Amino acid sequence: MIVAGIGCRGGVAASAIVTALEQACTEAALERDRITALATGFRKAEEPGLREAAVRLHLPLIVCAADELTSVESRLLTFSEKSLAVTGYGSLSEAAALAAAGTDSRLLFPRFIVAGVTIAFATPSGDNS
Repeated sequence: MIVAGIGCRGGVAASAIVTALEQACTEAALERDRITALATGFRKAEEPGLREAAVRLHLPLIVCAADELTSVESRLLTFSEKSLAVTGYGSLSEAAALAAAGTDSRLLFPRFIVAGVTIAFATPSGDNS
């Protein structure tokens, strides 16, 4: 199981999110079909591009609550002042990936930034993905 946490500006098109995910998978040497879910924070829950990207990719979109995101903050690998100012988290994509992947999850890499979309990959600790 690998969860792709997604952060993006408002109004980003689904095609840009799909392309960013594919590019991040290539950079991480991960096959796209190993991604089992997309995740984001509650503030992005109604973002049309994210919802459409999940449909296009045939993946569930997990929306993480504030307390779930806050509970993983100490495990983030990157920190962005801009992300903090906009979302309340140093890396929304990393926090969402960790929160959605479970209590003892781990990030596989620091987040990737592709054309304004951030992508982070997390897996449960016991998973050797």
